[in-house]
Amino acid sequence: MDNKIRTTAELNEADALPRVHEVHAGAEDRACMPQPPEDMKKAVERKSAARWAYERIILYIQNFEKQLDGEHEVAMGFAGGEIGVLRIEGMGYFDPDIVTFYGSDQGSGRTQLIQHVSQLNVMLRALPKPEGQREPQRIGFRLAADLSETATAPD
Repeated sequence: MDNKIRTTAELNEADALPRVHEVHAGAEDRACMPQPPEDMKKAVERKSAARWAYERIILYIQNFEKQLDGEHEVAMGFAGGEIGVLRIEGMGYFDPDIVTFYGSDQGSGRTQLIQHVSQLNVMLRALPKPEGQREPQRIGFRLAADLSETATAPD
C-alpha cells in the first residue's frame, strides 16, 4: 500500500488520469490492454468527454488488432435491432460529447455511426478482409499515429 502523503491537488489529478484494470479467464491467450501512453495523460482538464472516449477507444482498437491474423480486420457490432456490423475505416469526435465511426457494412455500403458518449457501447469484432485485398487495414495504428501528431501540435 502507498503511504505517501498527497495534497488535495495531487489526489484530484490522480483521479482524473486514466487507469486500466482487466482480468481475463485464460489470460495467456489474450493481450491485455496496455497502460495509456504518457501523452494521453497530459492536459486532463482540457479534454472533453468526446476526446477522452475517442482516445480510449483507439487504445482498444489497436490492442484488438494486435490479436488479429493477416486475414481479418476490426469491425464493430451493434446491440439491438438488425443494424449489423460496421467495418471501421475511420473515427472522430465532435466536442464536447459526440464520437463518430465511419466505415462500411457487410454489403460494402457506406456507414456512419454518430454516438453521444453517454450512450457509447462498442463491440469490436473480427471480420475477414475484403476479397482481393492483399493486406488487412489496421485503422488502430493510423488513429494512434494521428493522436500522437495532434498531441504535439500547438493549440
